[in-house]
Parts: sequence; structure tokens; C-alpha cells
Amino acid sequence: MTECNRSPIAFSSLGKRKVVADFAGGTITSDGGVLLLRQIERRLRLIERMDAALPDPRNQFLITHSQVSMLRQRIFAIALGQEDLNDHQTLRVDPLLQLACERTVARDQPLASPPTLCRLENRAMRRPLVEVAKVLVEVFIESHQTPPKELILDFDATNDSVHGHQAGRFFHGYYDEYCFLPLYVFAGSQLLVAYLRPADQDGATHAWAILSLLVKRFRQVWPGVKIIFRGDSGFCRWKMLRWCDRHDVSYLVGLAKNPRLEALARPLMEQAKASVTTPQDRPRVFGEFSYAAQTWDKTRRIIAKAEYLPGQSPDDEAKENFRFLVTNLSAEAQPLYEQTYCQRGEAENRIKEQQLGLFADRTSCHDFEANQLRVLLSAAAYVLIEHLRRTELAGTELEKAQVSTLRLKLLKIGGRVLVSARRIVLHLASSFPLQDLFRRLAASLVVPLTVT
Repeated sequence: MTECNRSPIAFSSLGKRKVVADFAGGTITSDGGVLLLRQIERRLRLIERMDAALPDPRNQFLITHSQVSMLRQRIFAIALGQEDLNDHQTLRVDPLLQLACERTVARDQPLASPPTLCRLENRAMRRPLVEVAKVLVEVFIESHQTPPKELILDFDATNDSVHGHQAGRFFHGYYDEYCFLPLYVFAGSQLLVAYLRPADQDGATHAWAILSLLVKRFRQVWPGVKIIFRGDSGFCRWKMLRWCDRHDVSYLVGLAKNPRLEALARPLMEQAKASVTTPQDRPRVFGEFSYAAQTWDKTRRIIAKAEYLPGQSPDDEAKENFRFLVTNLSAEAQPLYEQTYCQRGEAENRIKEQQLGLFADRTSCHDFEANQLRVLLSAAAYVLIEHLRRTELAGTELEKAQVSTLRLKLLKIGGRVLVSARRIVLHLASSFPLQDLFRRLAASLVVPLTVT
């Protein structure tokens, strides 16, 4: 193992005092908050169940690193902001990461190396990955102590840029780049599905099958739950809507504009124009009508929003903004649009957390299945952090914090680790600003600690 150069690093002096640094601090960690994630994992058993779903073809008598230990190592590191396999060349001796992986805290017994972790990812196969994906749904179900009355399932697709020649990568005209086209499904802030797809497919590909599987599973455990399928116009497929009608599933889905829809909504726009009194006015009028495209099996209820945007000055051109939804819900048009449909924007924020905060777009493996596993590892990291935010941080200053903020404020804490025969002691930084909150979280999450 490479030894760090221990010669002093000189900085500008402070008065007459020299300022020097070195890397000889010993067993010091910058990730003291990983203990919180470890406690959450012990409560959810998320990684243990992912391990059970993934076959391990290795001879168990000849291995040093168990598969569950490597999964913990990878998922916890992603949550801590270390998404690159190369990072594990040094992370593998981090004392708290060793502890979080239920391994001996010792520099001479490091965690798995980058090549070992790479082999773990590249032996992923399609069928076991389906079983891993099911774990996310089961964890969601177990998070409810009482049956929910209503579930709103947000479906959304996004682009995952690629810069190599990965299997399944294609050029997508809308995004104007080579990419994958992953599909995400959320129920509120909780992640249900993180499904990687090639980019040469329709944005709604396999959404119908996934919705069917989710509805079937939820009604097995909650027979009376009301399920609402919510998505943008990319998921408006009449056969999917017909399936929802036949299986008592409500839907609220965007509908792309066309001349016929705009003609039907023209009276609403004229009404909006008539209400303008000053250039600052932005009137919006809501209405509804029945409509069926030529290929549809029947007419359906359409919610229309007509928004008129007059110019700020005589030189500015006025704009007409139409928006349309198709639904089988019976509520009034304006509340359906403003209070129900617009809330799907939160799912887009959660996708940003996945892509930007937890590196779900780090799909640089050649094999498609290996990249799907990486997306699921990022999804597991999200589930751990989201559980912390939703259950333990409610009512605190961090209850709505983004993943990156939670990482900075709660997970990236410097500390010194002391190991003896009977105890492992973590001396956290005395200047840590959220000490009281950290104590409350630890007291709430604590279970008996053991190290093997």
C-alpha cells in the first residue's frame, strides 16, 4: 500500500508562529456521520436484503471480503459523496467506514480494493437485479405502520449522459446527446423504482408493466388503498389509461398541446384576456371538456388551463399559454391542476438528488447490467438518507434539506477514532455546530453495537 509523504506542508505564518501540516494524524475520519447511516441500515436491513437477492458465485471459503460488506462499502461511500471506485484505494482504511461495514477497525485489514469492487459490479445479471429492485418496494411497504388511504405514484423519465461506448447508449434527439433514459417512480419523497433504460425507446416504455406490478403488490398488502398514477405528457398513452380505467386506478397525466385542444380551450383564453386590467396581470382560467384523439378508445375528461401573459411594454409580444391534463378523477379543475398535478414537481427535485447528489448518473461501466446495479446502489443510498430526513429530522431545521446539505451538515464530521480491546471511541470535532441534533438522532436510532 502506498505510504503518504509525511514531510511537513508549510502555509503562511500567523504572526511569529509557523503554520505546518502533515498526514500523520493517525486514525482520523472525516465521515463521523456514517454511524447514523449504519443505524438506519440496521433498522431497515436494506443492504442485507439486496445482498440476499444477488448471487455470489465465489467460493465462500476462499474470500476475504463478503458481498454484503462490499455492498455496504459502496453504498455508504456514495452517501458520503465518494462515488468513484478509485476513491476506495484510500477509503478502504477509513476506520469508520470499516466499522459501518461491520469489519474489524484495523489499517492492516482494509476493505475491498477498487478492482474487487469493480468485479462485484460487473458480475451483475438481469434477473437478480429485478429482485434487488423489489427490495426498494418492500422497504417502502414496511415504512407504513398503518395502511395508507391513498398513494400517488409519480412516474418520470430523465436523461443520463454518457461519454463512452457503453452498451445500450444511444443518441436522443430531445436531449441532443448520447445517453441512457432511466425511469424513476416516487411515492411522495420515497423512491420505489430506479430503472435504467436505453435511450432509443419511447419515454413511457415499460411504465405500464411497472405500474401494473406496483398496483398488484400494493393491493396485496393494502386492499382498500386508492392509487393515483401521475405523470407528464410523455406517459399519456391511451392503452395505459384504459388499463387504469379497468383496474380502478386513478390517473392525472399531462396531455401534449395540439390545434384541436387549443380550439376547445379558446373560450377560456378569451375569458382570461378580458380580465386583464394592467400589464402586470397574469390571469389564469381553468375549465374542462371531453376529448378523444383519433386513436383513443373513448372520450376522456380534459382539464385545461388558459394563461394570458400580456407584454410588459408596447414592444413586448403577448403570449398565450395552454396546459392540458387528462384524468378520471372527479375533483374540480383548478384544485386538480394546482394542488395535485403541480406537486409532481417534487419528484423532479428528488431525481435531481439522485442524479446530482448521489451520482446515479455515474454509469461509466461498459456492460448495461453493471450500470443498472450502479443506479440501484445510488437508489439504496437515497433510501437511507431519505429515511433519516423523513423520520428523524421532521420538525428540525433540516427536515427539507437536500441530500448534499444533509451530507455537509450531518455526515461530514471530523473525528479521531481510538480502538482498544473493549471499545471503539469516536471523538468528534468539538466545534461541530449541530451537536445537540446529532445526539438526539443517535439516541433515537441506537441499537446495540457489535463489531466482528
